[in-house]
Amino acid sequence: MHRRTFFKKHYSKPELAAGIDICRQCHTGLHKRFSEMELAKQLNNIDAIQNEPALAEYFNWVSKQKVQ
Repeated sequence: MHRRTFFKKHYSKPELAAGIDICRQCHTGLHKRFSEMELAKQLNNIDAIQNEPALAEYFNWVSKQKVQ
């Protein structure tokens, strides 16, 4: 995403480099359900991810799993 013109025009370098701290299972689940572009444009912060109804059930399931 960092090399795409849209993101270079609309976000600063620190904004592009910022990330969120989530577990591996949640990270994998996000990428299974959404494309890179959807994540970059619509789900680009922790609040947007937490408020996404499609992910609520998955996050609930992940929270009950044993840590590997």
